[in-house]
Amino acid sequence: MAPAFHLVCGSTGAGKTTHALDLAQQLNGIRFSIDEWMVALFAKDRPEPMPFDWVVERVERCEQQIGRMAVQCARAGAAPVLDLAFLRASNRANFAALADEAGFSVVLHFLDVPAEERWNRVKARNQTRGETFSLDVPKWMFDFMEKVWEPPTPAEMLAYNGEYVRG
Repeated sequence: MAPAFHLVCGSTGAGKTTHALDLAQQLNGIRFSIDEWMVALFAKDRPEPMPFDWVVERVERCEQQIGRMAVQCARAGAAPVLDLAFLRASNRANFAALADEAGFSVVLHFLDVPAEERWNRVKARNQTRGETFSLDVPKWMFDFMEKVWEPPTPAEMLAYNGEYVRG
């Protein structure tokens, strides 16, 4: 049986990285984290203040490369676990299309956690800087991401073999 692409989605602080780490271990898969890629590749070069367009361009470049690597992993028999936030339906659709074109199915893991609980998690993560910490998320960034976030619709969950996960 061919491995599926596992898309882990949820808004900031939902527990995506924790779930992706567990899932990759369970599946003997390969996890790709957009936060880790962005920090490793661009954090030292980021301008202050950080222009939104600067971030978007680099996220898109990382996602394109991650997509290519995910296809290679799946072809080699390892399930790609994509911890890319998938904040927008269009982003989820792009990765589902990539998987489909390469002959792989998709499982969308949706972590649905109330905003207040997520903000409390983010504050704690900012302070403890534990295993899932990649970057400091201030309140203004959390609030911005809340405005961008598009939860998956029931139709999307059905189309992408969706699983609701308690984060």
